[in-house]
Amino acid sequence: MKVNDAFWGFVFMALGASVLWAVRDYPNIPGQPVGPALFPGLIAWGLCIAGALLVWRGWRSRSQGPWIEWAPWVRSPRHARSLTVLVGAVIFYITVSDALGFLLTSVLMMVALFRTLQVPWQRSVFWAVVATVVVHFAFYKMLRVNLPWGVLTPWAW
Repeated sequence: MKVNDAFWGFVFMALGASVLWAVRDYPNIPGQPVGPALFPGLIAWGLCIAGALLVWRGWRSRSQGPWIEWAPWVRSPRHARSLTVLVGAVIFYITVSDALGFLLTSVLMMVALFRTLQVPWQRSVFWAVVATVVVHFAFYKMLRVNLPWGVLTPWAW
């Protein structure tokens, strides 16, 4: 899908403006000329400037084509199904992970995603389990992120 640059420019400008609005009341550190709002503010100003440049470029090229042009994959049932499964997997994780737990939810999600990509069942299950264990180890053990255990709470390590 191709969208005119002006659209993304307005999105970036709105994002930059919202960050500037959010950091306006951050307090300064006593005895320092800068505070916690400096870097988010600089990035927000960069987003606003880049967004304005995109709006200008998109406005100049508005006569060269349609504002929105759909890519051919949008009409493909296989690709539409894959996108639907991907969005469904994210919604599934958000709604079920606390009750079911990260490990089970992740394996189920990844098997569904692999099967959508037509990976055979045995490989789908194998790589889903391997990837889940690796991600769990990296986040739970190394980074100390509190991942939900759900039904596996009695066996939490």
